[in-house]
Amino acid sequence: MTRYQQIQKTLADSPKTWLITGCAGFIGSNLLETLLLLDQNVVGLDNFATGHQHNLDEVKTQVSEAQWLRFNFIEGDIRQVDDCHKACEGVDYILHQAALGSVPRSLADPITTNSTNIDGFLNMLVAAKEASIDTMVYAASSSTYGDHPALPKVEDAIGKPLSPYAVTKYVNELYADVFQKSYGLNTIGLRYFNVFGKRQDPDGAYAAVIPKWTAAMISDEEIFINGDGETSRDFCFIENAVQANILAATSKQEAKNEVYNVALGDRTTLNYLFTSLQQSLQDNGVEYSQTANYRDFRAGDVRHSQADITKAKTLLGFEPEFKIAQGITKAMPWYIGFMKASG
Repeated sequence: MTRYQQIQKTLADSPKTWLITGCAGFIGSNLLETLLLLDQNVVGLDNFATGHQHNLDEVKTQVSEAQWLRFNFIEGDIRQVDDCHKACEGVDYILHQAALGSVPRSLADPITTNSTNIDGFLNMLVAAKEASIDTMVYAASSSTYGDHPALPKVEDAIGKPLSPYAVTKYVNELYADVFQKSYGLNTIGLRYFNVFGKRQDPDGAYAAVIPKWTAAMISDEEIFINGDGETSRDFCFIENAVQANILAATSKQEAKNEVYNVALGDRTTLNYLFTSLQQSLQDNGVEYSQTANYRDFRAGDVRHSQADITKAKTLLGFEPEFKIAQGITKAMPWYIGFMKASG
């Protein structure tokens, strides 16, 4: 039995109360679904800036009525400290996912990115401290590695940030460290590497590459690849990220107050991703025959990204269950259904 399986059994036998900020978003709603299926009590906080009511509605269809009644939703904003205090009342663990993601969004609007990702994060730290929370797990980012050239990425070797978004995520780590040393608040940062899966929004200018390309293929639209297509990423299926969050929150003291890579420890090029999505759609009865269109590299992007996940495996017991091909296969029916439902 893996540590994750052991923790799931323990939690089901002895439920805890969890706060998920950004619970109506992609990662947040998947965390919500998993925790409710484990009969946990969950408080959710979201202002619907990037999250959606339909994500919460979908979770409701995946759990029992009794499990759904364990969920208390608060519509609020992490930039309002009173909302953070309210959400933290009576909570054992915090899974802080609320943020404004996207490198391009941060380049277009650095002020809003800063206020959400730094001011909002600080508000959550203060609220967690004053509520005597056991552990606050927060969404860090692989963008923190910046211009550091070494591969794979190891947690203690980072470079200079390449975007306002990357700056905000690095500041989160600095604040978390200071709050541990100054106030004794336990935190764990999870540096996500290109998480994908169901309920990841394919719409909008800042959609991530997998849902964006999948939606375009389903609609038989052009697909643009930034650069030569040999840019590579360490794509991580959502269920691996959910596992990491639950393991982190329930980890032993020696594993706390650290940052961890959450990924597969592998690299996939954009060219390979294009053909993989095309093949998976074909397997589901959707043909896409267009070729990709190449254009200039995107500002703020790093060329290659790959994680070393040794630390997470060793200290958290993290064992990613899904490789990229398995994740695409599992997620594809959801993407197809979403596109049909949205017309």
